[in-house]
Amino acid sequence: MAKYIVKRLLYMLMVLLLLSFLVFAVYNMLPVDKAADMAMQEIAANKNLVYAERYLYWQRRFGLDGSLFTRYLRWLGLTSFYDGSFNGLLQGNLGTSIVYGKPVAAVIKEPLLNTVFLNLFATVLALGITIPLGIFCAAKKGSKRDLAVQVGTIVGYSMPVFITAILFIWLFAVKLDLFPVSGMSSVGKDYTGFRAFLDKLYHFALPLIVMTFCSLGGMTRYVRASMIDALSLDCVRTARAKGVRERLVVRSHAWRNALIPVVALVIGWLLGIFSGSIMIENIFGLNGIGKVYFDALTANDNEIVLAMQMFYILLALVGNLLVDLAYGLVDPRIRVHK
Repeated sequence: MAKYIVKRLLYMLMVLLLLSFLVFAVYNMLPVDKAADMAMQEIAANKNLVYAERYLYWQRRFGLDGSLFTRYLRWLGLTSFYDGSFNGLLQGNLGTSIVYGKPVAAVIKEPLLNTVFLNLFATVLALGITIPLGIFCAAKKGSKRDLAVQVGTIVGYSMPVFITAILFIWLFAVKLDLFPVSGMSSVGKDYTGFRAFLDKLYHFALPLIVMTFCSLGGMTRYVRASMIDALSLDCVRTARAKGVRERLVVRSHAWRNALIPVVALVIGWLLGIFSGSIMIENIFGLNGIGKVYFDALTANDNEIVLAMQMFYILLALVGNLLVDLAYGLVDPRIRVHK
C-alpha cells in the first residue's frame, strides 16, 4: 500500500505540473498586460517619464520578461526574477491582485474561511439526513413513505437553486421574519467575540438551509439506488435465510456493499467544502470564494484566477487519491498490497 501511495503521489506531481503549465499558458494568452497598465498610470501622473523604460521596469518587477517557459518557472519559484530573488508558488507567493492591490493570499483568506464554514455545516447536515433517509427508502421500497420521499426528492432535485433560494427568502425572511434576507452581519452593530460569531451564524442560517435542501434530492436517490442493489445480493439473501435480524442485515451486510459507489460521492462532497457556490453567495450577499473567483474572472484579475485554478486542480487530484484509498478500506477485495 505504501508503494502504491508513493507511485500515486509521483503521478499526481506530474499531472499537477502539466496542468499548471497549461493553465498558465492559457491565461498568458489573454490580452491583459499589467506591466503596460502600470506604466500607463505612471505616464499619466508624470509626463516626463519614458514609457519604454517604465514598461521594462514593471515587466521585470512582475516577472513578465523572457519566454513563456521562463515566466512559468518564475511563477513556480524555480527561476529567479531580474534582481536575483525567488518569489513564486514554492516560496508561498500566490501573486498580487490587480483589482485589490493586495497579495492573493490576503484576498482569498477570509472568503475561503467563510465558504468552508458554510459548506462544512451544509455538507454535514445533508449527509446526516440523506444517508439514513436513503437507507430507509431502500429498506421500505414501494411503501407509501418511500413514494412520498421520492416525490419530494424529485421536486427538490428538479428545482433550480435560485428558485429555491427566492422561495425560502420569501417564506422565512419576508413572511415569517425569522432570518435576514442577505448579508453577513447585522447592520449598525459592531459585535465582537462570541456575539459576533452568533450573529454570523444567524445570517448564515438561511443560506445553509437552502444549500442543505438543494442537496437532499440527488444524494438521497443515489444512496437509495445503491442500497437497493446491495439488498439484492446473494450474501444478503443468505443472511436473511439464516434468520439474521433485518436491522443487522441492512446495517452490516447491505450498507457495507452499498458504500462502494457512495464513498466517491461522499468524499467529493467533503472536498466540496472548499469550493464556493456562486449562485448562493451572490443571492445572499456572502463574501465567499465563489464570488471572489467569479469577480476575478470578470475583472481579468488573473493572479487570483490562477491561484484558485491551481487550488481546485490540487483538490481534484487529492480527492481521486482519497477515493481510491477509501475503496480499499470499504472493500478488502480491491486493496492494493503490491
